[in-house]
Amino acid sequence: MAKPLSILYVTSELYPFVKIGGIADISYSLPLALKDEGYDIRVMLPKYGNVSERKNRIHEINRLRDIEIPLGKGMELATVKSSSVANPRTRVQAYITTNQNLFDQKKGIYTNPKTNEDYPDNDLRFIFFNRTVIETCLTLNWAPDIIHCNDWQSGMIPGYVKTLFKDHFKNTKVIYTIHNSSNQGEFSLKGFTATGLDNDTKKNYTHKKKFNFLKGGLFYADHINTVSPTHAQELLQDKKFTNGLSDLLVKRKDQFSGILNGIDKWSWNPATDSNIAAKYEDDFVEFKKTNKKALLKKYQLAYKEDVPLIGMISRLDEIKGIQLLIDTFDELMAEEVTVVILGDGKSELKTKLKDIAKKYSKKLAIKFIYDEKMAHLIEAGSDFFLIPSIYEPCGLNAMYSLKYGSIPIVRKTGGLIDNVKEYSPKTKKGNGFVFTEANPKDLVGAVKKAVELYKNYSELEKLAISNMDGDYSWDDRVEEYGKIYHSLIED
Repeated sequence: MAKPLSILYVTSELYPFVKIGGIADISYSLPLALKDEGYDIRVMLPKYGNVSERKNRIHEINRLRDIEIPLGKGMELATVKSSSVANPRTRVQAYITTNQNLFDQKKGIYTNPKTNEDYPDNDLRFIFFNRTVIETCLTLNWAPDIIHCNDWQSGMIPGYVKTLFKDHFKNTKVIYTIHNSSNQGEFSLKGFTATGLDNDTKKNYTHKKKFNFLKGGLFYADHINTVSPTHAQELLQDKKFTNGLSDLLVKRKDQFSGILNGIDKWSWNPATDSNIAAKYEDDFVEFKKTNKKALLKKYQLAYKEDVPLIGMISRLDEIKGIQLLIDTFDELMAEEVTVVILGDGKSELKTKLKDIAKKYSKKLAIKFIYDEKMAHLIEAGSDFFLIPSIYEPCGLNAMYSLKYGSIPIVRKTGGLIDNVKEYSPKTKKGNGFVFTEANPKDLVGAVKKAVELYKNYSELEKLAISNMDGDYSWDDRVEEYGKIYHSLIED
């Protein structure tokens, strides 16, 4: 029997340790799905100051204490610790980089929670983390078959593997996944000196006179992918959101693909979910009604049987369509709907949303936090789920909403196109509502269609149950990743 491929999956976020965006869910569920298929996979991430070692059962490994990590002319110590992620069927080991100065003393992930500004030494922090990935492999005398990197925060690893440490990793291939191309890890070129890489490498990490983590990762990776087929095509054509890196992707299009994300069928299953008020058995109406009442109570809003509830979970950012939503609220609140929102993000958008929530306090409520349990309850309790994104690589919440019987209302972009098809009351085909233009008229138009469907609740019930029966798991998508991994090794 052939030895299974060994994979080191490198990420900056991993549920349940730390989660800001969907990358945390993917970094949890994809490695578990790969392990379930027989791959020898481990995950690696940094430990931020707000991550509890006790709660997350993080413990030391004798061999990986006080590893010296050069940073330019200086030196920092990394102690790489161990934990794991698991679902009821599978467990994956996690290596966790710890360091007092760069991570443990900071309570935020990428930004200072007091100022909401990026940490000024983020370049140094993630150069350090990337180098600890390399040094951990060297200390363990391990050269995995595949190193799977994600977003700018692991963008130095492909460069290290292909240049400074190419002898150790001569048989290792690197795949690089783009989750968010608009956040590229851009810093002053002066910061590059901390990497220990030479000037020939520096030019491949330089974009528009800045040190750019993402660009170098794209340049040196053996294969690049993103999180949906439609978004892959968008990235090849869109200079705005790629900051001009689309030109590099076009040059590498033969090594570039789009694979739609999946969801963990153990964590996101309405029949077994302990985070919601009532599990789904065979009575959709009771399932939805019980969770809807519980959700509205949490948000201190009144339950009205004849009024549809629209849920939304989002990072509060313009690219997520938050400004569009703000511009639409007066028209939206004229409709017979109730809206609940969960999310955190830009201060100026939060201020605007607070004012709107005061104005429409009987129909709209917002919680400016991220709460995993509440996220599950929103999916289970809402009748419709709104994703008005200007730009959306995959749209995991669209899959969660389909699985939980909350019919998605989405803008036509990125992975949302791959997940959601316009529902036709005549043909009964489709699974949600899709609006094309990022303007209030189109958004409200889609909501009006949803409200009309709600008036015919038996039809809504049939659609919701049909959606819930869909397969949104990793099963087929893991096979696509497997094909890429094996093709790289066989080259």
